[in-house]
Amino acid sequence: MEVGRLLLWVGLALTLQHHGGAAHKLVCYFTNWAHSRPGPASIRPHDLNPFLCTHLILAFASMNDHRLVAKSTQDEKVLYPEFNKLKERNRGLKTLLSVGGWNFGTSRFTAMLSTPTTRMTFISSAISFLRTHGFDGLDLCFLYPGLRGSPVHDRWNFLFLIQELLSAFQKEAQLTLRPRLLLSAAVSGDPHIIQRAYNVPHLGRLLDFISVLTYDFHGSWEKFTGHNSPLLSLPGDPKSSAHAMNYWRELGAPSEKLLMGFPTYGRTFHLHQASENWLQAEALGPASPGKYTKQPGFLAYYEICSFLRGATKGWIHHQLVPYAYKGEEWLGYDDAASFRHKALHIKKEHFGGAMVWTLDLDDVRGTFCGTGPFPLVCVLHRLLWQAESSSTLSPQFWTSSATNSSRTGPGRLTETEGLTTNSGGPLPGGEGAATETQRKAETVTTLPRGRMVSPTRGTAAFVKLSVVLQGKMETPAEETVTPVEETVTPTEEIVTPAEEIVTPVEETVTPTEEIVTSAEEIVTPVEEIVTPTEEIVTPVEEIVTPVEEIVTPAEEIMTPVAPERKASVNSISLPSPLCLKKENLENSSVDQGT
Repeated sequence: MEVGRLLLWVGLALTLQHHGGAAHKLVCYFTNWAHSRPGPASIRPHDLNPFLCTHLILAFASMNDHRLVAKSTQDEKVLYPEFNKLKERNRGLKTLLSVGGWNFGTSRFTAMLSTPTTRMTFISSAISFLRTHGFDGLDLCFLYPGLRGSPVHDRWNFLFLIQELLSAFQKEAQLTLRPRLLLSAAVSGDPHIIQRAYNVPHLGRLLDFISVLTYDFHGSWEKFTGHNSPLLSLPGDPKSSAHAMNYWRELGAPSEKLLMGFPTYGRTFHLHQASENWLQAEALGPASPGKYTKQPGFLAYYEICSFLRGATKGWIHHQLVPYAYKGEEWLGYDDAASFRHKALHIKKEHFGGAMVWTLDLDDVRGTFCGTGPFPLVCVLHRLLWQAESSSTLSPQFWTSSATNSSRTGPGRLTETEGLTTNSGGPLPGGEGAATETQRKAETVTTLPRGRMVSPTRGTAAFVKLSVVLQGKMETPAEETVTPVEETVTPTEEIVTPAEEIVTPVEETVTPTEEIVTSAEEIVTPVEEIVTPTEEIVTPVEEIVTPVEEIVTPAEEIMTPVAPERKASVNSISLPSPLCLKKENLENSSVDQGT
């Protein structure tokens, strides 16, 4: 009987693969400088779990004479083969190569985009390079068209490049009878940049998926403490992950192609006074660099674990994210609880999935935080991939425990003190990658439709809601069982985008068959271009990974409700025991040797 059920699951998984059905995407970046960090923080591709993410993106490649090239000989001869060898263990895994990044700048992109000839040179080199090294697609990390010295017309040239890339990828696939190369882009979550850099509806039709950089909303470049990647917006400060995702959707990007960015790192501040340690407290720049990342104002999640020992931890109730402070250092970060809230928001809003920056900033081996390998990314794997692929046959329930204690104080935003399970570890310095750190000096806050005003740091805009964290921590409450399928609807109001954006939302269709478009330059991108959805195979191999208990504030605990069970083939897939707790694996009916 059990063997029969397993065969049924395998058959359904193969059916889903054939028809392109899949759960949410979990796209994870890995950096080509991760191996250069000292000691236990040094991570290579063979340290990664090939079943954790649906897509792996290697950052970054470079460009020379308008051609895609490796950043170094070691990348090409050692890193690329080792990275793509992960697909031998998980044949459903897709790998992409990303070109660009913050330190890459804009001048080489501008030169390549300038004419149809230079663009075609890049496109031809990209196809050859990707196929030679075994990648399944190309990720464009151009930060940002029309900004940082990039001329305004780069906005349109960038669109022409994407259109021509897709057309060339489709033609190459037809000629070689190979799966079409995937095409994605990492884009800003800042409304001001979005307005100037992107034609959202056309990008939404052309790209296979869009990774929104929903982090670096605040950092040590500012004079007051703020969270790096809050889920929800505050009164007077619309910057948040939910606002950025909704902004892209309202401008015409299909929800199913939008991926929310998840940072596996935190941002630190040096407080003006140790006694003034709340959100929006005055700050004097970055706190000390991490032991392994060596970057002021920045801590990898595995480094955060060390910081939290002896620190006072708190929970920002209105943004659903944690923070901590120790002496004159203040840290805004993400943990398992905030990742859970964000993952549930993705499911509630029907977005395409999550993007992680980066795998090598999580506690890869589980040695720093004591909660098992990849403690943060495992939360996303469980909620966005594993839970959905097995929910029809075996609904998953997750436990959470929380306690909170709130007190009021003058001029401080409402905060809820809570105990959360955190993990952190070593990170590399080097190229600022898909983070948006240095560009903050250029950002202009956009006023959304009269709902909020531009942030005025430390003024009355943040006075009405006030709670200061004082007193000692309490122990967590008893565990409460919470079904993954149920999503808490946030009580905070999510702001709408700026009124000057009038781009209509266009309906997008994603067929499975390929359509060839012309590679010639077109002033107005073709409306009819569609993007096939790549196939994702649910892994069969079982990997046991200890996972920490997710702890959330008491107000956030949900009442268990029996999840709906649908007999849809699209909701059934081969169960993946990756990141399951040991007790769940012991009771699993799946053959452990499979």
